[in-house]
Amino acid sequence: MATIDDVEDALSNVIDPELGLDFLELGLIYEVEIEGPEVYVTFTLTSAGCPIGPQVADQIKEYVGEIEGVEKVHPKMVFTPPWTPELMSEDAKFALGY
Repeated sequence: MATIDDVEDALSNVIDPELGLDFLELGLIYEVEIEGPEVYVTFTLTSAGCPIGPQVADQIKEYVGEIEGVEKVHPKMVFTPPWTPELMSEDAKFALGY
């Protein structure tokens, strides 16, 4: 069965194309839940108008779906709470000058 660490490792491959940093570092992954062979990933975007939502959902399905024991991946995009730069890791803040 997959672990949260396995899923987070896979999610580190989901990169914001404009910022060049992964969604975990940017604080865009809000929640990961594992229920047997199914994984639920709640994520957001830097803004509601950002057009890459479907692409991100596809990448989440692809990378998390490669984990042994994962049969189905359910990405869910939300905008509540809204993303702010304070949600980024310290490394991401440094890289982006925050």
